[in-house]
Parts: sequence; C-alpha cells; structure tokens
Amino acid sequence: MVKITKGINIPLNRAEGDLEINVEVEDGIITEAWSAGTLFRGFEGMMQGRGALDGLVMTPRVCGICSITHLTAAVEALDAIAAVTPPDNARRLRNLALMVETVQSDVRQAILMFMVDFANRDAYGDHPLGADAYGRYQPLAGRAALEVIRESKRLVQVIAIIGGQWPHTSFMVPGGVTSIPEIAKLLQCRIIVERFQSWYERSILGCSIERWLAIGSVADLETWLEESPAHRDSEVGFFLRFSRKIGLQALGKGPNRFLSYGNLPLPLETEVKGTGGRMTAAGYAACAAVFSFEANKISEDVSHSWYEQDTVALHPFAGKTKPYASGQSGRLYSWVKAPRYGGEVIETGPLAEMVISGNPLFCDMIEKDGPSVMARQLARLVRPAGLLRPMALWLDELVEKRGEPFYHSVRTIPDGQGAGMIQAARGALGHWVKIQDEKISHYQIITPTAWNGSPRDEQGARGAWEEALIGTPVKDIKNPVEAGHVVRSFDPCLVCAVHCLSKGQERGRVTVGSFR
Repeated sequence: MVKITKGINIPLNRAEGDLEINVEVEDGIITEAWSAGTLFRGFEGMMQGRGALDGLVMTPRVCGICSITHLTAAVEALDAIAAVTPPDNARRLRNLALMVETVQSDVRQAILMFMVDFANRDAYGDHPLGADAYGRYQPLAGRAALEVIRESKRLVQVIAIIGGQWPHTSFMVPGGVTSIPEIAKLLQCRIIVERFQSWYERSILGCSIERWLAIGSVADLETWLEESPAHRDSEVGFFLRFSRKIGLQALGKGPNRFLSYGNLPLPLETEVKGTGGRMTAAGYAACAAVFSFEANKISEDVSHSWYEQDTVALHPFAGKTKPYASGQSGRLYSWVKAPRYGGEVIETGPLAEMVISGNPLFCDMIEKDGPSVMARQLARLVRPAGLLRPMALWLDELVEKRGEPFYHSVRTIPDGQGAGMIQAARGALGHWVKIQDEKISHYQIITPTAWNGSPRDEQGARGAWEEALIGTPVKDIKNPVEAGHVVRSFDPCLVCAVHCLSKGQERGRVTVGSFR
C-alpha cells in the first residue's frame, strides 16, 4: 500500500530569510515540492527616481551577508553606462574585497550551516562518525565551529581596511575606488591572508593548496583521501567520509544545467591568470558540456509569482517588479520570480563555477554521477583553495604598484543602460540599471537564490531546488535532515530574494528560519 502524505510541516533553520517548501511524500519519498519565498523585497521600486549613485549605498543593504557582492554588481553597471574601465589598482582592491567576502561565507556556510546537521544526534547518533561529528560541529561549542568563527572574523578585517567597514561599505565608485590603503595597511592585509591560508590548509584541507589542486579526477580524490591521516581527519576528509555513509552523493540531483557570469575582472597587468578578461570563466553548461554565456538569454517568468502578470517572460532590462495586491491567488505561490536562461531551469553557485571553469575533479564527478548534495557542498568547501593564492598575488602587486592610479574621474553618469553581472558566494548575481537625467529610471536585480529557489514557470518546470528535492527520502518527518541537506546545499539566502512579510493561511511547509 502506498502511503501519501500531503502538506507536511518540516521546520528548518540556519538560513537567511523566510522560505516555505510544501511537499508531497509517498512511502517516505518526496514526490512533489513547491518553493515559496514569503517576503516581498521591493528594492527595485525603492530605486526609482533616485540619484544615479544611490544604488551604491542602498543595494548593499539587500543583504548583510553579501553586501560587497551587491556593491560590486551595482558599480559595474554604472561603469558600463559611463563607459569607463577602472585602473588596475581599483580592480585589485575591488576583487580582494569580493574574494574575502566569498571565502568567509564559504567556510561559515559549510561548517556552521551545513555540516552542523551531522551533529544531529536524533538522526546520526548511531552513525559510526556521529560522536566525532558532534565534537566538531555542535553549535557554538564544536571545535571546528569555534575555529571557523574565529578565523573568518579575522579575515573580514581585510575588507574593513580596504573599504572602511564591513558590511555595507561604499568604497567602490564609478571609475574605481575612493582610496588606496597605505603600504603598512596592505602588508597587514597580506599577513591576515597568509594566516588564514595556513589555517585553511591545516584544518579544512589537511594539505597544501598545491596538493589539493593537483586532484584531477574522482580516482585522484580516493588516492588523496587514503594518502594521509591529515587528509582523512581534515574537514574536507571528514565531510567526504560522513557524506558517503549517509548517501549524499546520490541526493539532490537538480536540473543538471549550470550558469556562471564569470567573476573578478583581471587588471591589464597581473600575474593572475583567467579567460575572457576574468579570473573565473563565464558560461552555461548542460551536464559537463560548456557553452558561451549569452546575456540576452536571461529572462524572468512571473507566472507563479505574486506580481502583476505578463504574458511572456521578460529580460531584466524590460522586467517589472509590481507586487500583486492580494499576494494569494490560485497558482501564484511565491514572491520570488522564476529566472530562466534560454527558457531553461539552471543551477548557479560554486558547483556551477567549477564545471564551467573546467575543474577536472568536478567535471569528472558530474560526468560519472551527475550533480549531488555532496558535489555541491564539496565545491563550496574547497572553492577558497582557488582564491587564496590570487588574493596574495594581488596584495603583492598593490604593494609594488601602490603609487599608480586607483580612480579615473567620472563627473556624471550619462543617460543609458548597463548591467553588472558577477558571481556572489551563492552564484550568479545581476543588477540591470537604466539612467535618465542623472536619475535611476529602471532597476532590476536577479540574485543567486532567485535562480536556485525559483517557483515553477509558465511551462510548469520546477525551480532548481524544487527539482532537487524530488526523490529525497524522509526517514523521520519530525527530524527531516535529508530535506535540509538538499536545500542547504544551495546555501539559500531569501533576504536577497524577498523583503517584507506577507501573512496568509498556513499550510504544511518547510520553513527556513531567518537567523545566521
């Protein structure tokens, strides 16, 4: 006999913003899922009629976790409108701030938000590694949790030195940055990065960055894991061993299509390597086949969202954000829109970056087993390995070239339109801006969580984590850690997608709480 359960209330926490996921379960397996953002953001409307530069102050407030990413997207859009290329030193300083924010987010999310579920004694108390997991990840007490809080707090001092504060700095301006730190401050940043790298290699990787980057396949990963006790006992090694025993390599497949805007524009003179003028490649991937990125293929569908309805999906330069009055209407179920690329559902984030950049390990994982919770979370946990060395190189270049320009004068922002498209910690972030008479006439933002946590579109295609939840086993409905693993592997941040409370009739739901 098939047991069908509808409207299950599965509480989750440790995420940014408020998320409801209604699920149907048949014989302990999720067969349907609907992802609803329950808060309306409204930043796009707030920007209308404001001064051309106001987005640099206002949009970083979209999210206190990723304020640098919104500032970067906002300033790149204005750079495009003003047709200005910032000097090399401005590129280095902007990139450093964005990289620091990404690195600290990656380690915090992995240890404090995702792997803390490994310390769930009701679910994993009898797991062979359960006691070790509890000792590592017990909230505010586990040794790994305390280390991450301490070390990531030190790292963000780099942003405070460069930009004056974190979060919500506004040191980026069209044409460059407002100032450049003194040599002594740059050397202080270098020491902070070196110290963080030493801890990251010792505790997270259990090896040098060079050794980790030498892993080129799943077979190489197996060799690495058995090569040394330091590898097995590191956070990466423990994550792999624990994940395999609970089957995370087979959970949370998703659409198996990926998107990255590319990231970190390269200075004209630098030792850091990249493609297409950026350190991180842009592209679209279906499975592991990668294609060129085409910005005109982006659209937003509102057919299942609480907004005034359009008959077709619109590009962000033509899009609107006008909330539907009641917020409750039939098939409409989310304040999040449904971004699509070429009409297709995609996943964005660190796994997408790895695949599109051609990382051999993750390409091999996708080709062999497809995307999964384990692959997605591993990509986030090891992404700093590819960022820390370029950070050090750019700091060295800043010390050497500090006397060179850090700003090109931009007197006014002309009429026109421009887009700032970057990779935030959670994936593809875009700001689409139009300026008229030195005021903002149009502003649209598509966040990574809008891509990953979208509702259905006009064709009925589920959003990325809606799709990833299908087939997820739920062993104990009162302690549904499996559903949590899937959703948290995307690192949901609903405050970026939505912002004002909308109350309605409660149904069975997965609720992601708003503290982090």
